[in-house]
Amino acid sequence: MKKNFALRVDSEIYEAIEKWAADEFRSTNGQIEWILHAALKKAGRLPKTKKEASGPADRKPQS
Repeated sequence: MKKNFALRVDSEIYEAIEKWAADEFRSTNGQIEWILHAALKKAGRLPKTKKEASGPADRKPQS
């Protein structure tokens, strides 16, 4: 589920993101989301997915 919220950004920063997005064939919104995701991943702050959360005990043994 995606959430909507207002974001105030300096016009120079917005223009730089807008150009970067165009270079990567993304929307400006998509580029901001990609930047945030990359920063969260680098900082180790992304929530674990269901697959990552299930440990070895939850997996079937291989025969």
